[in-house]
Amino acid sequence: MINNFKSNFSKTFSLAFPVMLSQLGQVLVGVADSMMVGRLGAEPLAAASLANSIFFVVLMFGIGVSMAITPLVAMADGKNNPKRISRLFNHGFTINWITGTMLFFLIVLGSPLLYHLNQPEEVVVLGIPYLAIITLSLLPFMIFQTFKQFAEGLSQTRQAMYITLLCNAVNIFLNWVLIYGNLGAPALGLNGAGWATLISRVLMALMIGYYIMKSRRYAPFELSFKLKKPSFPMVSKMLKIGVPTGFQFIFEVGAFSSAAIMMGWIGVNALAAHQIAINLASISYMMASGLSTAAMVRVGNQLGRKDIPTLREAGFTSFVMVAMFMSLTAVIFVLFREFLPSLYIDDMDVIKMSASLLVIAALFQLSDGIQVVGLGALRGMADVRVPTIVTLVAYWVIGLPLGYVFAFVIGMLEVGIWYGLLIGLTVTGIMLLYRFHALSAKLLRQSSPQVSAL
Repeated sequence: MINNFKSNFSKTFSLAFPVMLSQLGQVLVGVADSMMVGRLGAEPLAAASLANSIFFVVLMFGIGVSMAITPLVAMADGKNNPKRISRLFNHGFTINWITGTMLFFLIVLGSPLLYHLNQPEEVVVLGIPYLAIITLSLLPFMIFQTFKQFAEGLSQTRQAMYITLLCNAVNIFLNWVLIYGNLGAPALGLNGAGWATLISRVLMALMIGYYIMKSRRYAPFELSFKLKKPSFPMVSKMLKIGVPTGFQFIFEVGAFSSAAIMMGWIGVNALAAHQIAINLASISYMMASGLSTAAMVRVGNQLGRKDIPTLREAGFTSFVMVAMFMSLTAVIFVLFREFLPSLYIDDMDVIKMSASLLVIAALFQLSDGIQVVGLGALRGMADVRVPTIVTLVAYWVIGLPLGYVFAFVIGMLEVGIWYGLLIGLTVTGIMLLYRFHALSAKLLRQSSPQVSAL
């Protein structure tokens, strides 16, 4: 048992570590954006929080749709079927391009609704131009995701990591130039952070696309962007995984975005504090999502090989790993709850609010890690319908309503909203862990022909 754990730990970590660094790089750009914008004052920081709350809901849906590529490629790789792998890339690229275009127009047409969300007017005025700029980055980001998810399905995770980290460094440098007007550039303030994000994401798409299309490693798959003979069963299979996955992300990220809107009802300082706390919590979440990706790939691979005992071992090893990691981040949040917000802003009222939210963030670290790995492991088994229902109920039927009651009925204000989120995450984590155990145990009892029917 111990030897099996060590073996699974090593395999999962080797897959997860590059993804964790890549995800960390992505979120650190958001952290850097918030820190650099925060130096302009509470209003620009609150505007960034409002705009990002809307943008990331839509972006995460796009990421969810793109993630259908990974488990299906992993299963095909487990069956040693290169022709199917190339077809999955071909169809995935088309689906992601169409999805990115639709999401772009959705934000463009819907952005005026920000004026009707009962937010501080000065925050909305600053936020809408910034939102318009970062919305332009959706299409290059979806192209990047296509290549990234394809490579990860083949257990190749380092290339996306290197490209992400490099482009994130470019993003931070462009922030310094464009936000503050260094090197003779105009000082664009919050909008400068938006332009930096757009430029870096275009660069990411170009670099990963060039590498994968030219690399000998991927030559056997004869990759192409043209969908000459669309397979509607394959499109249906990808959408049946991708769309529910996108909604899973919407239900979770949308809950935090709705929390940001409720924070705006309390005031500018509460919204700024929420931005700081959620920014810091997103660091641990995105690194945990690296373990989620590794769980998805390993579980999908073992399902393709019909090795259910190893599938269960790989899944439960991922749960143990994420629990260890998130316990560490919880301790860090508690110990440094006042220091970390001071890196963003000098306003003591905002710092104190942020510190109180970080204590609650520490409490939900374990639940957050368990639920994100649970979603990944179940996605590797192509199980997305039930997890989608779980996330819908946990966040929107339980978490957010309780947060509203705690904040505005009981009078707990900003901490009340976050206690609601804590409860939603905890329910999700428990349900998804049980779902993986029950479903994988059922597969273990089934005969080989029934397993292959998946």
